[in-house]
Amino acid sequence: MVEASAPGKIILFGEHAVVYGRPAIAVPLSQLRATAVIQPNPQSGVQLIAPDLGMSASLQEAVPDDPLAAAIHQIQRAANIAQWPDMIVTVSSQIPIASGLGSGAAITAAILRALAQYLDLPYLLTDEQISALTYEVEKIHHGTPSGIDNTVVAYERPVYFVRRQPQNLIEPFAVGTLLRLLVADTGVSSSTKLVVGDVRRQWEADPSQFEALFSTCGEIAVAARQAIERGDLPEIGQLMTRNHQVLQTMTVSSLELDRLVQAAQQAGALGAKLSGAGWGGNMIALVTMETETAVRQALLQAGARHVLLTTLI
Repeated sequence: MVEASAPGKIILFGEHAVVYGRPAIAVPLSQLRATAVIQPNPQSGVQLIAPDLGMSASLQEAVPDDPLAAAIHQIQRAANIAQWPDMIVTVSSQIPIASGLGSGAAITAAILRALAQYLDLPYLLTDEQISALTYEVEKIHHGTPSGIDNTVVAYERPVYFVRRQPQNLIEPFAVGTLLRLLVADTGVSSSTKLVVGDVRRQWEADPSQFEALFSTCGEIAVAARQAIERGDLPEIGQLMTRNHQVLQTMTVSSLELDRLVQAAQQAGALGAKLSGAGWGGNMIALVTMETETAVRQALLQAGARHVLLTTLI
């Protein structure tokens, strides 16, 4: 039996603009993980089991764009596997689906790592290879993903990311002081593919306005990296709030997200913003030890389904 896992992720700065070549910052959410377990199948064939998704099917029965099957097919192509051994692939995840926390990428990366170990394919076990294969699966589900989700869940480090040709810029960087982030779930599911597609339609209709918005997000991300490396918490908070305002202008926020952001700010958060695609999902608030309890209570009172603390150092 082989087991492997991958973390969720939070985008701190630069969502949406990252698709258009501007920098973004994302960090792993190591407290929430997806896990894949592979063991021999006493019966013939490959069995896919995902209790969280209510799924139990053979690989042959799975539809081509099924996320579990798609991950297995990526390994098959990468390793030129003609015949699979009889095995059971079981996937579980603590990461809420459609919440902007990288659930799909984490599940895929966990499956890929477990398969590469189970099949003794060490050349596919590097962070770079896991990230690249995860990205191919992400394209099936998100259309034109930025590449940031697969990067963070594969490398499991804070990264400064710029999407570019012929190769993305990926720079892990140091955190200058402890960051305490509350992650609050609106309880509203959203489709990354739909939101990204809507932003693209708006960009095509008014490219000058949206290029300016994307550039502002990029400038914020550059300043944020410097502030994070310095450990300048007030500056990080101000940049988060400013980033949220730009995302509001892009129309990717929602009443629920705005309500939580405002509640966090009024309760003493240093800054707050949506995280991920928007139209629901999660928001994040930068807090201190002194303000954490008050902000958490305010978020719950404002309608947050769950509030999770994550720390970065």
